[in-house]
Amino acid sequence: MKAILKNYRQSPRKVRLITSLIKGKKVDIAIRELDLLIKRGSLPVKKVLNSAIQNAVHNHGKDFANLIVKEAIVSEGTVLKRSMPRARGRAFPILKRCSHITITVEEKI
Repeated sequence: MKAILKNYRQSPRKVRLITSLIKGKKVDIAIRELDLLIKRGSLPVKKVLNSAIQNAVHNHGKDFANLIVKEAIVSEGTVLKRSMPRARGRAFPILKRCSHITITVEEKI
């Protein structure tokens, strides 16, 4: 049971810091940790986690108390290419990166 968020406008490097905190933990503990985390990406990660939990509970009949975060993967999405004016009429490239967030939950036996 998994949930995916595509093209989230924050760099994958920053979002991976958040997802590394919740890997392998019980879902109720992971939700509490995301509530207390002071990072911009914690709210979208929490929404994806809640979506994966609801997919497991409603679509597959799993028990909420036994769910754990099996994997939380952040891969690179599209890159918006912009430019910044520099000295002597030159242009400097700016890369605005996006992330794909995939969270998989599993029932612990």
